[in-house]
Amino acid sequence: MTEQVTSSLPLLGKTSLVTGASRGIGASVARQLAELGADVAINYRSKRPRAEEVAQAISDLGRRTLLLQADITETKDIEATFDQIKKAWGQLDILVLNASGGLETDKAADYAMNLNLHAQVNLVQGALALMRPGGKIVFVTSHLAHFYGTKPVYPGYEPVAISKKAGEDALRAMIPELSEKGIRLVIISGDLIEGTITPKLLQRQYPGLIAGRKEEAGSLPDVEEFAAAIVDGALNEKHETGAIVYVGSTEWSG
Repeated sequence: MTEQVTSSLPLLGKTSLVTGASRGIGASVARQLAELGADVAINYRSKRPRAEEVAQAISDLGRRTLLLQADITETKDIEATFDQIKKAWGQLDILVLNASGGLETDKAADYAMNLNLHAQVNLVQGALALMRPGGKIVFVTSHLAHFYGTKPVYPGYEPVAISKKAGEDALRAMIPELSEKGIRLVIISGDLIEGTITPKLLQRQYPGLIAGRKEEAGSLPDVEEFAAAIVDGALNEKHETGAIVYVGSTEWSG
């Protein structure tokens, strides 16, 4: 009986932190991690009621959860986040770098770079003190960012693409340090994800964008599908460090 429970809950006893986990992809990742047995720390910036709903769903599964409000562009908030995880759990096994942005109109010009590059590096550096050999870091990106410089990108998305590409490159540069600690980095890159905020914001600038991309690609991944790939990145021991997993078509026209 014990073996059946263990095999059905492969992440039982593991702790995780998911950034941007109050809604959308992050919320789905948090729930799916909990379904596999992991305890989940939920990072959110401002949407506490939504974060509380995610936390309740995790608690209902019998997993431990932490609600961690933080603006990850603020160093002090990142420090407080890991202080709380250390105090509550003493360790961190999985870090999912899901939170991103840059399409906001009310932010400073350097916001995208601060969020998608500097915050990601700071989160990894902060997590290392709590992570043990066998730990996983999963960086979530988009095809438009991952292939930036080699494939066309919507002009309105370019600040995000540039900054997320910079973030990915910076984390890749940390692989030797991570490998010394026995920690693996996995990159999950997605096409436009149906039902998420980014395609909706882009469509305001480019009417018909979603339908056009869906016709070109044949279909678009949805939130649950993309989240499942992210969770697999944290779970699947076959992924070597630096591995890239593509979700959805990687081909598009200019």
